[in-house]
Amino acid sequence: MSGRLDGKSAIITGAASGIGRACALLFAREDARLVLADVQEESLAQVCDEVRAAGGRVVSSLVDVSSEEQVKGLVGLGLEAYGAVDILVNNAGIAGTLDPLEGQTSEEWHRVFEVNLMGPVYAVKHVIGHMKERRTGSIVNIASVAGIRSGAGGNAYSACKAALINFTQTSACEVGSFGVRINAVCPGLIETGMMQPFFDWARQTGKSDQVGKYSELRRAAHPEEVAWAILFLASDEASYITGQALPVDGGISASLSLPGRKI
Repeated sequence: MSGRLDGKSAIITGAASGIGRACALLFAREDARLVLADVQEESLAQVCDEVRAAGGRVVSSLVDVSSEEQVKGLVGLGLEAYGAVDILVNNAGIAGTLDPLEGQTSEEWHRVFEVNLMGPVYAVKHVIGHMKERRTGSIVNIASVAGIRSGAGGNAYSACKAALINFTQTSACEVGSFGVRINAVCPGLIETGMMQPFFDWARQTGKSDQVGKYSELRRAAHPEEVAWAILFLASDEASYITGQALPVDGGISASLSLPGRKI
């Protein structure tokens, strides 16, 4: 590989599976020094083993991103291990419920917002002073196409991802003069642990050919395809891009879920 992240250290949350794991392996191949976090201890250890087997440098921590103290400690781990945090990827997230609104509880809403929105807020809060002082840094928040268009997730999930996109933009405007960039990636339908029950159901019912039918590319994506977009925004190649929300959704958001019907 080209060493696009050579000399840079990166924190990745939700790194034990899916998009987070794909980012960890790709970033390692590009010579980044990694700080990986997740709540899944065994899976996180496996990813760390994969990184080390490929010659990468990595430290890890079990972190529930809904806890500000744990997130603060994660940033501290990165500074202790490598002396700097150049990149932050806020990937940890949960899907929440798809129950009708009248059946949803306030506890379910609070939990989704605590993980999917406040987790990134805490991480940005505790890393941004360091990045501002160094006048460099790239933060990538993993939002969702559900934050752009309705119908791609449940109520709470969609609302928190829309809020995360807005937080990405407001915080990017706040720190741009310090040379710090903050962007969001908005995945569409990706075969990850969060969505695995849906993909398993489609295979079991013989409906795999229907998966991704509302995408202009007529398919779901692989986690690696999202990781490449995250790598670009994290790297110096995106040095003049900030405050943006990049859909990686096969064209769903462009077509209003009506493939082939654009005017």
